[in-house]
Amino acid sequence: MKIVKLVLVTLALSLICSTAQAQFFKKLGDAAAKAAENAAIRKTEQKTDQAVSGSIDKATDPNTYKGDGKDNNQQQQQAPANSGSANTASAPAETQAQTPQQGGNALEMAYAKSDFVPGDEIFFEDLMDNEQLGEFPSMWDLKKGSAEVASINGKKAIVRDPGVITEIVPLMKDMKNYLPEKFTLEMDLMLKPKPGNQWYRMYFYDATGKQVMEIEFDNRVNYHLSWNYRSTSGETVKGSSNPAINFEGWHHLAISFNQRALKIYLDGIRLGNIPNMTQPASFMYSDFPMNGASGGALTNIRFAKGAVPLYDRMMSDGKFITYGITFDVGKSTIKPESMGEINRIVTLMTENPDLKFSVEGHTDSTGSAANNQTLSEARSKAIVDKLVALGVSADRLAAAGKGQNNPIADNGTDEGRAKNRRVEFVKIN
Repeated sequence: MKIVKLVLVTLALSLICSTAQAQFFKKLGDAAAKAAENAAIRKTEQKTDQAVSGSIDKATDPNTYKGDGKDNNQQQQQAPANSGSANTASAPAETQAQTPQQGGNALEMAYAKSDFVPGDEIFFEDLMDNEQLGEFPSMWDLKKGSAEVASINGKKAIVRDPGVITEIVPLMKDMKNYLPEKFTLEMDLMLKPKPGNQWYRMYFYDATGKQVMEIEFDNRVNYHLSWNYRSTSGETVKGSSNPAINFEGWHHLAISFNQRALKIYLDGIRLGNIPNMTQPASFMYSDFPMNGASGGALTNIRFAKGAVPLYDRMMSDGKFITYGITFDVGKSTIKPESMGEINRIVTLMTENPDLKFSVEGHTDSTGSAANNQTLSEARSKAIVDKLVALGVSADRLAAAGKGQNNPIADNGTDEGRAKNRRVEFVKIN
């Protein structure tokens, strides 16, 4: 009898296990099917992005890239004019030396894959073109220490005395409340790949003057980026990243803020992604060379209001204006950091195959009209050539340099000149 019961119990347990096992494998099969379905959906959604990314990889691969036949760091004989998106002011001879750079194509690839989108409307820009060497930068106010304009690796830049903490703020009409709910900040920083005694800091404050964010970038051991910020709930949150610095010289730092989300980029690579930060209203820059170290510098600073999707702007206005495509001083060489914006335009044209554009370069009125016209024509053509190299059909594009003939703002102010230095993509019907 006991043997019979034991057999019955064993059979019952076996049946239960078989049933559970069958249910398990059914769920597993359902999950696998669901995963396959999701993968198919993702694959379909990413089809256009992969096509665009593939064309960028091919176009910027150092082994296959042909482009316009010009190296990114090659000197081009162009008439000097003003700086910015479509023109650059003539700089003194001592500032024309080329900057040591990482391989141009590799840097272009990093920017082409970046999700950084520059703001649409510049409300502060200091390219240093009209600054006098040895003087305090005219578009800034000093909070602590000392600062002056110097020529560093071929660029006019803000530097400070060794061993002195420097704090500067941009001159604004309302010094305590000028940052909108969507904005971008870009700047070029002088960095050294080897350990040293140097840090850069950026501070953001709310409208009452209370600090809501501190970003520190130092190379006391290896390069280290850290941040602490006040969340919308009032908590203090910290984070960090350890970027690899591949070459000594100028590196492009970019920050975007979108209502409450802040992102930090170095040379097109996103290092920080902060989802829930208190709205900032003002900004302060600080740096410090410890133990007498030197070499730190800051230049090409730009604040702009946050971006509206390209397609929306194009549909409402029949064109869109971009300030995200920039050039080397006095040349038609497109800077690597422009590739994020160019990638957006490639994507727009890939997704809308009927779109055709006239690419029109504009300058402010600084410099001669003849030089501005010549340079704007060369830069418009350079943009068209780049888009064609990335797979856009040449018959969908036309280049047109407009020089200084069509201002959209007052050339008598810094803000107006910054708005006038632009590239317009005008829809061709």
